Amino acid sequence: MTPSKPSLPLEIGLLAVLALLWGSSYLFIKIAVTDIPPITLIAIRVGIASLFLLAVMLWRGERFPRDGKVLGMLLIQSVLNSLGAWTILAWGQQHVDSGLASVLNSTSPIFVFLITTCLARYERPTRLDRLRLVGACLGLAGVVLIVGPGVITGLGQHVGGQLAVLTGAILYAGAAIYGRRFNALPATVTAATTMIWASIFLVPASLILDRPWTLAPSTPAILATLALSVFCTAIALLIYFRLLRTLGSIGVASQSYLRAGIGVLLGALLLGETINPLAVAGILCALAGVAIINVPRTFRQASPSPKK
Repeated sequence: MTPSKPSLPLEIGLLAVLALLWGSSYLFIKIAVTDIPPITLIAIRVGIASLFLLAVMLWRGERFPRDGKVLGMLLIQSVLNSLGAWTILAWGQQHVDSGLASVLNSTSPIFVFLITTCLARYERPTRLDRLRLVGACLGLAGVVLIVGPGVITGLGQHVGGQLAVLTGAILYAGAAIYGRRFNALPATVTAATTMIWASIFLVPASLILDRPWTLAPSTPAILATLALSVFCTAIALLIYFRLLRTLGSIGVASQSYLRAGIGVLLGALLLGETINPLAVAGILCALAGVAIINVPRTFRQASPSPKK
């Protein structure tokens, strides 16, 4: 899944694909949730993704890790990247405008920087680290411009919802950092195991809370759920765990800056919406931030085994 000598243009291209897949997930969720409750939608999402990834594993002749400690670590990764993050974001976005939620959810690269350099204290910040922090702040400014500076006036209202969305961003940052522990595992194995862990918890919750057998979803909702499960979850996770090896934690997290611009472009292409000059400036600002974060990156080889 990861070449021995990764090409920067290819990895940046995959980063853009990842941003496209995760950015389009909001559209599919909006369509699907009209007929399918959120918990059940997430349960179906991770369930189908698990089956898809398991089929890929079988096709590739790969096996699950047998080390109980590694399986426990993969459970933690599942909580950070899906179980915890998706649940708390789903709750928070019910109380926060979508624009402000996009800005708050785009702070992951900054949290990656703060966690790795201030809390974990792996090493003192270098000049390159400070440059990446500048890129992270520039990308966040780009998201604010794309969404519209007026959204920040909502800060301080519905504090609980805003803190929930911000917590989701912190969990995503933690997932990007913690996920590098699995560099020795194939991306398919890591992705499949995390989705299976999520299914173990979410499917029973769906059965108890929503009684999904009573639902009668429309064809658009079913198709949106399938697209969300296969493309925006299973395939996106394969790309995600590959990029953790090549671009690093903050590099992968920087895709959050691209999602807002992709949403604007998709709206213009598919819905005929207009792009104002401020949004164009924001897209350029976000692209500059992503470039600053990733271009100086020196690719490192995957570590020989998961960190204990």
